[in-house]
Amino acid sequence: MDKLKWLYPGLQVKRWILLVIVGLFLVSSGLAVVTGIHGGLLFEEVLARVTFYLSGGYSYAARIISGIFIILWGLLLSFWALSSIEKNLSRKVLSDEKLVDVLYKESHLKKGPCIVSLGGGTGLSNLLRGLKEYSSNITAVVTVADDGGSSGKLREEMGILPPGDIRSCLIALADREPLMQKLLQYRFSTEGDLAGHSFGNLFIASMNEVVGGSFEEAVSATSKVLAVRGQVLPATNKNIQLGAVYEDETILIGESKIPDRNKDIKKVFLKPHSCQPTAATLHAISEADIITIGPGSLYTSILPNLMVENIAAAVRKSRALKIYICNVMTQPGETDDFTVGDHIRVLYQHVGDNLFDYVLVNTQKGAPELRKRYQEEGAFPVQLEKNVEQKYNLNILQGALLSEDNFMRHDPQKTAARIIELLEEN
Repeated sequence: MDKLKWLYPGLQVKRWILLVIVGLFLVSSGLAVVTGIHGGLLFEEVLARVTFYLSGGYSYAARIISGIFIILWGLLLSFWALSSIEKNLSRKVLSDEKLVDVLYKESHLKKGPCIVSLGGGTGLSNLLRGLKEYSSNITAVVTVADDGGSSGKLREEMGILPPGDIRSCLIALADREPLMQKLLQYRFSTEGDLAGHSFGNLFIASMNEVVGGSFEEAVSATSKVLAVRGQVLPATNKNIQLGAVYEDETILIGESKIPDRNKDIKKVFLKPHSCQPTAATLHAISEADIITIGPGSLYTSILPNLMVENIAAAVRKSRALKIYICNVMTQPGETDDFTVGDHIRVLYQHVGDNLFDYVLVNTQKGAPELRKRYQEEGAFPVQLEKNVEQKYNLNILQGALLSEDNFMRHDPQKTAARIIELLEEN
């Protein structure tokens, strides 16, 4: 039965098999008449006559020539298909899946919806792990305002955009063996210059030098190494910083420091203010079937994307289905005591309203001991207050979206499935 799987739709096998059969049919019927051997062979006689009438009576020589041409065409397509198979042989060796199943899955994913996901941090990379099971036409637009940890050091020392969030998204979309993913996530614990650096960050930084200093090309090249399903793009190629104005009117520059002040944030801003998005980002948004915003840190992951000039306008203009995925938990120092409505209010205050059509809200409570652990760290479930739909003219979709692991966060599979269901419903 496994051999019959090669005839599944989308594998592009049946079409060139059919071409070769048609070509052989034409050649054999033409040769049968030209050589005069068809007289005593009823089957060849039928073939010759049927082909003659179907072809409108053109010459047997022309029939032979066209048959040969069709055979060659079919063989050419077969070689093309074999080259496609060859590209996937490594994945067959590294996986328990049969090659035909891998090829069918890839063919199916190529026909999936065009998805653009905006955000950063663990929220975005976690969501991408679920979405890649439904489509390979995914564009992750990632904030580049990070200035802490390994990313901050590389940014300061090499003058490159911070690779940390981009690395996480590349790994989330990768189609390679777990060992490669562990390698790119590995963080050096030894003392010295490498202490605290992620190998994946160093890899992207090295690739940036190899391709001549183009960060966007470095990310693209890394995507090929990892066989990424889709693409990961920086929101802008500009070396930006994130600043915050607190309710007491004090100002702080530096994304990693903003939540540490334990003050209510009045607004955030980009420095410089005038930073343009990449052309690839605007194109992906214009072609999208689905645009997701979040989950992720409201002030330090989501807004730095939307505040890049023209991105919010492009999202608003797009005909895609636009979904805001509200965080499961509040974030200490950033969204203390925030409700779902508070998240929407802050987004609209910074980039304008009418930005999305639906808001996805988790209703699952999680284990009591897990909630207690988060409460000790100052994080609480984000509550949905009444009349949010009417106030913001939005569709609020509630569901059990919590992960079953040891963290209070969205489950990639549950969340992605609900997003795809929503697209089908619309």
